[in-house]
Amino acid sequence: MNISVIISELKFKAIRSSGAGGQHVNKVSSKVELSFNLTDSQGITDEERLRISNKLKSRITKSGELILQCGDTRSQHKNKEFVISRFLDILKASLYIPKPRKASKPSKSSIRKRLDSKKRQALKKSNRKKPLE
Repeated sequence: MNISVIISELKFKAIRSSGAGGQHVNKVSSKVELSFNLTDSQGITDEERLRISNKLKSRITKSGELILQCGDTRSQHKNKEFVISRFLDILKASLYIPKPRKASKPSKSSIRKRLDSKKRQALKKSNRKKPLE
């Protein structure tokens, strides 16, 4: 994954932010929309492209674009920085390969201890019962 190439391929669009803000919110386009075309990207290998498209199936459009929005702050520049960092975090998380789990087996002493404690507990409970006549 070549981050500098990916960042150069990003497309940004400034749109009006929703929510409270009075008269100012109707004039200023501070929300930033980031779109990244996954299918035409040169910064991602085919293997990475396949992994990303499988992990982010629900977030990718039919045309193969990943679209993110950020309207957290009133500043368009800060929103742009936030959306880029969020985008890179999403990409890195989708490319993460978890280590395969190795099956483990309990040791003989731990099995013996567990069975001994079960026997002690059963004996304790059986001693509480009324004796048979």
